[in-house]
Amino acid sequence: MLDVEKFKNIVISAPLFAIDLVVLNEFNKILLGKRKNAPAKDYWFVPGGRIYKNESIEYAVQRISFTELGIELNYNDLEFLGLFEHFYNDSYFGPDISTHYINATHSIKLKQSQMNLPNEQHEKFRWFSIDEISNEMSVHRYSKVFLKNLENKSLT
Repeated sequence: MLDVEKFKNIVISAPLFAIDLVVLNEFNKILLGKRKNAPAKDYWFVPGGRIYKNESIEYAVQRISFTELGIELNYNDLEFLGLFEHFYNDSYFGPDISTHYINATHSIKLKQSQMNLPNEQHEKFRWFSIDEISNEMSVHRYSKVFLKNLENKSLT
């Protein structure tokens, strides 16, 4: 794990690679959490997180899903939706340092009862219909970019 100053220098200098998880329930609603931290603080956002150096994608999915959803997911159970870029004017380090993410977005269908949603990164969670995500201003625009790709998949 990086110390804070090294991580800050990376955020200043390079894009971060992350995994976003589009979780659909048995009613085809999508799970979003209201973010506690910048970037995207106070917006509804899909669960996800960055991949660490020397961490396989398979292990990152297990770690991120456990941290964000309270359940370890298997990478092979996910459906790839695409790569997306996210550009933010702020970061965890403050409003004067921008953040650039490259996100590998994946979807999975889970029952609500399978998860034990933690509150470390999100103050609360809510299930949204696709129409609600499209129209709700408090849903971050980067949690809407995958919708077109999701419509082409078999999960909905």
